Amino acid sequence: MASQIVNITQSLTTAEEMRNQTKLVMQPYANWEEYLTPAPLSIAILGELVFISSTTDFSINKNAPKNGYKYIKYPDSFRACLMQVCNSGWWAFNEAHKNMDQIRLHTMAVPDYMKTAVKILFQGNDEIVQAHLPDQLENIRVIADDCLALADTTEKQFTDVINIIQELLEACINAEHFYGEELEEIKKKLEETKLREQTSKEVNERTKKAMKAMEKELQEAQDNYKKAMDSLPSGWDMIGMDFVSGVTESISSLFTGMTSIFSKKTYKENTTDKECSTDPIGEINIYSKSAEILKCAEIILQYVHEDDINWKGLYDQKKKATKTDFLKDQFQRIINNMEKIPDCKPKQHAQELCEEGINICKELAKYAPDGKCEEAKTEELIKKMRKLTESARSFDCKSKDVTKSPSLIPKPPMMFKEESKSERKSASERATENARFRIEQSRAQLDNTREIYEKSVENMEKNQKELTEILITMRSCEVKEIDFNTTIQMLVKGMDAMGRVKEQWEKMVRFFQMVSNIVKTSLSRTLKDFASTSEKTQSLSYNSKLFSKDLLYSQAFQATNIASLVHMISATYTEVSDKYLMDRVSSLGKLMAMDKEKPEFEHERLQLQNACDEAQKGILHLVLQNKDKFEKNSKSRLEKIDKELLAILPSADPEEMKSIQAAVKSGFVAKSEDDYC
Repeated sequence: MASQIVNITQSLTTAEEMRNQTKLVMQPYANWEEYLTPAPLSIAILGELVFISSTTDFSINKNAPKNGYKYIKYPDSFRACLMQVCNSGWWAFNEAHKNMDQIRLHTMAVPDYMKTAVKILFQGNDEIVQAHLPDQLENIRVIADDCLALADTTEKQFTDVINIIQELLEACINAEHFYGEELEEIKKKLEETKLREQTSKEVNERTKKAMKAMEKELQEAQDNYKKAMDSLPSGWDMIGMDFVSGVTESISSLFTGMTSIFSKKTYKENTTDKECSTDPIGEINIYSKSAEILKCAEIILQYVHEDDINWKGLYDQKKKATKTDFLKDQFQRIINNMEKIPDCKPKQHAQELCEEGINICKELAKYAPDGKCEEAKTEELIKKMRKLTESARSFDCKSKDVTKSPSLIPKPPMMFKEESKSERKSASERATENARFRIEQSRAQLDNTREIYEKSVENMEKNQKELTEILITMRSCEVKEIDFNTTIQMLVKGMDAMGRVKEQWEKMVRFFQMVSNIVKTSLSRTLKDFASTSEKTQSLSYNSKLFSKDLLYSQAFQATNIASLVHMISATYTEVSDKYLMDRVSSLGKLMAMDKEKPEFEHERLQLQNACDEAQKGILHLVLQNKDKFEKNSKSRLEKIDKELLAILPSADPEEMKSIQAAVKSGFVAKSEDDYC
């Protein structure tokens, strides 16, 4: 039964399945349709500014800055400034379309490089791995760096538009064109833009910190493996693999968690987070330890058989040592690793779990040499061991919720190969219980994601109505109504809309920084460790060389996973841009070049307004289409898990299911509205 569960889990967690799972879990945070909603409004506003620039002209050069203007080229002509805004906006949208299409084509090639990398890793000959793997990883890095340059260029184009509008508004304030409430409103909007820019800089700093954290964890993973295997109790070869799978899962959770940080909104980000708002990188780092903590708790529980403890199996007579001393050391190591992370609720929770694990191991060590203890004490110990596993499961569910890591995960390839060879015999009862927990966890995670996506779409529909109302108001504007105040209002709305589009390009920049960094770490650190590791240091079948291979695989897979997510985003952007943006951008270019006195100008202007209105509706239709597709894919994933994995499990004990469901429920808590904004 146990080997059957492992094999089916492996078939449910192939690379393709995991890429699709990542897309499902990340969908509410990476849906580009939502962020493209302001794009047609931006273009419509630029069109109106072209029209307005044909009316009365005046200078805004009164009270100019000492060193002159940084972005505005023609401060003596308000009309020329408006045309400068339109021109830079036109270039930004053109660049965005061209670059995103290139990103889409680049990221399409990544899975093929990954396939070749896996084939090389499966080679038994180390020299082949060292000679050919760097080329495949380098191919992925080059793609990441090329895409990084494309995303960076586009983000700068949108930054330029925002900077010109911002400086134009500030120039109007200095030229004393505003009074009273209006002045305060404009100042408030400018402050918001500056705050957004500040937040963006903070996130960039956080990105650098995240990269360093990942490098450090990878280095520690290798060191921890060596130390752990050297102190592994005799006869624990297979249990040692269980423990190591927790280490590799922790690395994967860390990568996925960092990706989830970069996927969230950057503006007003984490301001309502009561848990670890000062250091989200630290929070992800702590939650990534959940797999190791859970593995240690589950290994302790393996010594419980019905209502008794297997004291004989627990004590190593030859070495005169309790086998769970190894787990006590691992709990202590996890506590030590968290020391430098700022205090917060997740850290406190993780420390409490580790301390409880240490206490249980100490108590077991006290009674293990005699191989017995009083019935009441045995009952108390079993209760504590079960409680620890339940709490560790709850923490792991919270971790999956925060890091967006998949619940069902594959065994790393080398480990799976070695376990299959040894025809592993593990406790079937434990394997069944663990499978039930993972199924329940997957169900809760996808239900939770569906709920977040639902709220996200609701929020988008609400924003859509507001934007449509602005377009309708603009369309009904008569020439005589368009005065200076109307122009300024449009500039402010344009700045805000451009800011939202730019925010997503910043996100793309961070994604590619991460992919590039993962590959560089693989090439510089892990591959170097692989080359210098001697197989003779251990008698274990799963040795340091194989562990290094699994680490290399995990890193390459995570880089591919992010590239796959970006490919989904870039394909959506290109589709939306093709259908709803580029014709409008071309129309804007035509409008800018036309003679404003001719009747064709007015016709083109109205055509652009109506086209932008239609684009709003088109994007909403696409959003709802994608939501339906998401619903079907989530349902299909759960049905597949139920059909293939749940179907082979024996009927569950009601108490056991109650315990699993309670742990899962407490991990996936209800979200506050701020999480959807």
